[in-house]
Amino acid sequence: MIPGSATQSIGAQKRRYNQWVANETLEDYALRFTATRARRSAFSVANTAIGGVSFLACEAIGGSITLAYGFSNAVAAIVAAGILMFLCGAPIAYYAVRYGVDIDLLTRGAGFGYLGSTLTSLIYASFTFILFAIEASIMSFALNMAFGIPLPIAHLVSALIVIPIAAYGIRRISRMQLATQPIWLILQFVPLLYFALSQSDKLQQWSAFSGESGSPDGSISPLLFAGAVATLLSLLPQIGEQVDYLRFLPARKEIGALRWWSAMLGAGPGWVVIGAFKLLAGSFLAYAALAHGVPAERAAEPAELYRLVFVDVFHSPAVALIAMGVFVAVCQTKINVTNAYAGSIAWSNFFARITHSHPGRVVWLVFNVLLALLLMEIGVFRAIHSILGIYANFAVGWIGALTADLVVNKPLGLSPPHVEFKRAHLYDVNPVGVGAMALSIFLSTLVFLGAFGEELRPVSAIIGLVVAFAAAPLIAVATRGRYAIARTDADLPAHRGAFLCSICENDFERADMAFCPAYGAPICSLCCTLEARCHDMCKPGKRLEDQISAAINVALPRRIAAFFRTRLGRFLGVLVVFALVVAYLLAQIYVAYGSLAPTARPIVGTTLWIVFWALIILLGLASWFIVLAHDSRRTAEKEAERQALILTQEIEAHKATQHAMQKAKESAEAANLAKSRYIVGLSHEIRTPLNSIFGYAQLMEGAPIESNADGVRIIRRNAEHLASLLDGLLDISRIETGVTRLSWEKVRLPEFLDQIVEMFRPQAEAQGLTFIYERPETLPSVVNTDPKRLRQILINLLSNAIKYTPSGNAALKIRYRGQVAEIEVSDTGLGIRADDLETIFEPFERGRMPQARALPGTGLGLTIVRLLTQVMGAEITVQSTPDSGSKFLLRILLSEVAQPDERSPRAAQIRGYAGPRLQILIADDDGGHIDFLTRILRPFGFNLTAAKDGAAALELAASARPDVAILDISMPALDGWSAAEALRRAFPDMMIVIISADVHDMRSAGRAGGAHDAFLVKPLDVQQLLDLLQRKFALEWICGAEKSSAAPSAPPAPPAGLTPRREELLQLGRIGYVRGIETKLSEWETEEPDAASYIAVLRAMVKRFDFNKYMDVLKAERRDG
Repeated sequence: MIPGSATQSIGAQKRRYNQWVANETLEDYALRFTATRARRSAFSVANTAIGGVSFLACEAIGGSITLAYGFSNAVAAIVAAGILMFLCGAPIAYYAVRYGVDIDLLTRGAGFGYLGSTLTSLIYASFTFILFAIEASIMSFALNMAFGIPLPIAHLVSALIVIPIAAYGIRRISRMQLATQPIWLILQFVPLLYFALSQSDKLQQWSAFSGESGSPDGSISPLLFAGAVATLLSLLPQIGEQVDYLRFLPARKEIGALRWWSAMLGAGPGWVVIGAFKLLAGSFLAYAALAHGVPAERAAEPAELYRLVFVDVFHSPAVALIAMGVFVAVCQTKINVTNAYAGSIAWSNFFARITHSHPGRVVWLVFNVLLALLLMEIGVFRAIHSILGIYANFAVGWIGALTADLVVNKPLGLSPPHVEFKRAHLYDVNPVGVGAMALSIFLSTLVFLGAFGEELRPVSAIIGLVVAFAAAPLIAVATRGRYAIARTDADLPAHRGAFLCSICENDFERADMAFCPAYGAPICSLCCTLEARCHDMCKPGKRLEDQISAAINVALPRRIAAFFRTRLGRFLGVLVVFALVVAYLLAQIYVAYGSLAPTARPIVGTTLWIVFWALIILLGLASWFIVLAHDSRRTAEKEAERQALILTQEIEAHKATQHAMQKAKESAEAANLAKSRYIVGLSHEIRTPLNSIFGYAQLMEGAPIESNADGVRIIRRNAEHLASLLDGLLDISRIETGVTRLSWEKVRLPEFLDQIVEMFRPQAEAQGLTFIYERPETLPSVVNTDPKRLRQILINLLSNAIKYTPSGNAALKIRYRGQVAEIEVSDTGLGIRADDLETIFEPFERGRMPQARALPGTGLGLTIVRLLTQVMGAEITVQSTPDSGSKFLLRILLSEVAQPDERSPRAAQIRGYAGPRLQILIADDDGGHIDFLTRILRPFGFNLTAAKDGAAALELAASARPDVAILDISMPALDGWSAAEALRRAFPDMMIVIISADVHDMRSAGRAGGAHDAFLVKPLDVQQLLDLLQRKFALEWICGAEKSSAAPSAPPAPPAGLTPRREELLQLGRIGYVRGIETKLSEWETEEPDAASYIAVLRAMVKRFDFNKYMDVLKAERRDG
């Protein structure tokens, strides 16, 4: 990872294994925990494992050490080595079977670490192909002897015959072992028993055989004994092959303790019993072969030994050759199937960790067989004694350290009690096993090379075993066992038994899974092994390079340690490792060939030194190339990680943005839904006053004019209510956008409250409720406030009080003190639950009481109340008890106006105005609205001109030169804003009033740049328009009674100009042509301003459609005239 960078995750990409890896029959759980479902019967597993003990190398080894060291030393070594191998093999078999792992996975978790066991995998793999080559060579010699097959072809047959069997794993191997087991056992033991009985005299002679180097008196020589033991200890890794089968044993609780222990011990370390018998048999047969005249160099060959046995049994050389050929072929096929199978697992483990790839166990099976075939062709069997002696030094270092960790460290708590094999949970290197093995190999190699004298060379393997076994606990104590476990599996849920691997997407048991922080998901052990991109981010500071760096920092001075972190230092480190390996190999060659020809030792030594320095030059180039390639790769990886981190951060930012957009979308959708719900509820509120308006309008159509006064008031009141509802919609919009503005006015508080009460008292009474209204006598007559907002608050509170009160009363109580009014709205209704009081003011919240939610409503009323009280600087509180009612208390500043203005006359009281007639231009594309304004304004005495659009308005203005222009915004051709600007340029003194049905146009009111004088909203408030005209032109209103009152009983004296106009006005009155009468009256008023008061009386009668009075007045004037 990049230093200081955030933890970077890796995108999961499904890993698709090839058919060899994906097929568990072929793969046989290589590199992983042996699944419980793959376990086989105890008999099948044990029988398969025992079948591998048929190998005839035992006879060859037993014969070779007997010929070299004599009977006493050989037999003592066989017994001693057998005991050692049993003691070492028992704990290995126990832990492997208990935890379902092969020898490599066991080594990982028993002191070596994840990469530390790579060396042991190489040692074990070497054992399998060396032993394979020896065993197959024995089979080749037998085929050559019995059937005359040339050795090169016999080598091919002996090697390749096992591939079809071992490729299909334990299933096919177990079948083969079961089928060949009787043949092996019969041909192995029956002829030997017969031969021993028939050659009983040879048994006594065998026991006295001193061999090539033994003492003639048959005494045991410690050095020869140790040399024989060292050779036999090369068979220590055989327990690994047994374990590779035994891991398929079922759990102890499933098959019972007796069967489990019997199978584990009998087929595990118990192989030594059969192996020791075969070693002794080989020892005896080798002596018997010598006694029968077989040359010493061939006396240890199993084919020659068993030919001798079968000749004695069948007394026919031909039959004996065939029997020997069959017997050797069966035995060697049985063991080489095991060698090939175990080698394929060992190579899989080795290369999977080195290359982070796994083409399949079958590939490494073929690879192992080919290596063995190569050794066979160069004649490995002829050097069996020296090869096994060298190999033993490595085997004892591995098995000794492994055994010590299992039998000493784990019981003492120096190592975890369980076997952990997964890469994610292990240090790369555990110094306990690796250190003990390295120390063992180093010392045993020095002894083997003669560094401590020639007399100690034969005991090098024994020294190595002792050193490994002793060093492992000492290193564990020194390190306090802290390098055993890098982290635990606490990240995996404890209750689950199986998990899905996030990479290969297969199910595996918990024992085979780890949590991968790079992928943020569980991962199987094989996918974890093959992962090359994570750089072990799950265990920071516990990789090999980190451990090496830490060790260098501890062991070396700071400057030297810093040097080894440079490129040159790393180059020297790699070169030294290569040089040590080459030096070890050349030293082995020097010892081997020097012992064969002592006189040529100086020449061999000189030659090897030349080779060494030549190789050092080449290795130096290779080391430098490796260091540069490593640095280049790390630089590329860091850059890739940096770019990936940047992309990841960008992706996260996009995700955050997308999440925010989604939330905004959801909020918008919720708001739209809420608005829809609000409009649905509002439609009900609108329909109620509309119903009154339409109903009374229909009644008025056929009723006398005098009886329409109350109906007109009801229509006006409901129309005002509709306007208030529309204002409510505007307020919601403004509150949501945060642009709610207050309009402070001087309000006559008593009348204002009376209007509120007049609105809600009928509603309460209609619902059967008592409406209580209390106010103090000292209430100020005029206060400063925003009447619309205050009215909206009270309407919402009172409507809720009535709506949610089935019976009882609703009350409005006013208290006023110190410029602050306390307005209390209470009821005896459903009430509010205590847990709903905190949310009742939230949008769309209506509480959780079923009775309340059953009633219609939008849930926005109290939200608007709270927002408006906050905007007005007021305070609202609520107290409520379910089923007893609620009380809302509004505390608001209502400052008293000390000197209130005189009350402006209401439009209903105005009959006209004194003075010159004002010319008003109306521009609107809605003919209905033009007609409305005409019928409203003409009775007041204004001269009106109308235009259908802005362009027409400009043409009319040029000729009529109006005093006032009333312009609608939305008009074709030329809109209201543009028309206002043109009129302002042409007529600077003209009063321009903009009107619009879209209240949001008020925000664009500054667009005309001061071209208009006022902005009014439809539906038009006539009183507001009249007030604007009065202030602009200082009009003096001529007032009369309310519209609902009767016309004046004594009109002013008729003016002189009435006579010529009387008949025309009467004619218009007879046909009820209101617009014609108003036009004539306006023309008369323009011509004779002094007749304005008389004209106003006539106009008022026409305005209220009182044509009877109108006709009577005109006729009376005619009679008087």
